[in-house]
Amino acid sequence: MSGTSPIGVLLIQLGTPKSTEVRDVRAYLREFLGDPRVLDMAAPARALLLNAIILPFRPRKSAHAYRQIWTEAGSPLTLHTEELAREVAERLGAGYRLAVGMRYQEPSLESAVDQLMEQGCDRLVVLPLFPQYSSAATGSALEAAKTETGRRWNVPEVSTVNWFYDDEGFLAALSESARSHLEEFDPDHVVFSYHGLPESQIRKGDLSGSWCLSEASCCDSIEEVNRFCYRAHSFATTRAVASRLGLAEDSYSTTFQSRLAGQKWIEPYTDLLLPRLAEAGVQRLAVLTPSFTADCLETLEEIGIRGRAQWQELGGADFLLVPCLNASPEWADAVADMVRSAS
Repeated sequence: MSGTSPIGVLLIQLGTPKSTEVRDVRAYLREFLGDPRVLDMAAPARALLLNAIILPFRPRKSAHAYRQIWTEAGSPLTLHTEELAREVAERLGAGYRLAVGMRYQEPSLESAVDQLMEQGCDRLVVLPLFPQYSSAATGSALEAAKTETGRRWNVPEVSTVNWFYDDEGFLAALSESARSHLEEFDPDHVVFSYHGLPESQIRKGDLSGSWCLSEASCCDSIEEVNRFCYRAHSFATTRAVASRLGLAEDSYSTTFQSRLAGQKWIEPYTDLLLPRLAEAGVQRLAVLTPSFTADCLETLEEIGIRGRAQWQELGGADFLLVPCLNASPEWADAVADMVRSAS
């Protein structure tokens, strides 16, 4: 790398439709769910599921959900991520260039890499903004980024951040953000709700072939055999944040949301835990979503709207969705530190 060449930083998010129109939501779902890392099944089965079951019906329902969280300026996910990029750029200074790329839809990874290469970057740091590793999110993003950079005539040097579920800066930012909200709300119980995955994907990442999901305690620690395990990463994040917040063991839970029908997904399920909490007498419920670094459909609509409505129907008194890190100063500091370490 030339001593005068800036280092390019590619921040990757999952993606979002161009608009809340059904046609744009359909295009997004087609690209997203057409990814073999997301629906990891034989190509004919994936095509049948996508074209015969999902795309004829789900886009209209999803478009309605997106309309409930869309802003005048556009997608919350895009807005928060672009703001984060600006904050991180300020912290990194003149030796770095920042670009945001979505794994699906726009701004595309191609346009983001183009932007960095045009600014003279011959070395890139690729940072998917997914704290816990999964093949469906992190793996897909890294694969696509490496394909995009690799097709260039002058291939840049690339370093990657595969996960940061245990990064001290991330954990500190998440804990401090949660603390300010929880102290004011004073919840009876705190739920750490993570995006779900099919159990089959967890087992495929098991380096031993027999450890993951073999017993209830398999995610109680990170070992060599489960070091890529999304579920274990999620529980590790919960333990670290709960410890920093001083939460008693019986005052918080780890759950998983956003599952699709047709496969067994990792448990426990967020929506099925809420009735049990209500039956146990919990009235003031707070929910954190630590697998999402920016507020999006899954946080604002699935938890903030539908989760809140479910809690109210169960007789719960109060419900708090703790905002994601978005572009908070502490989170921007943490991202800048991760980039420097990877540089």
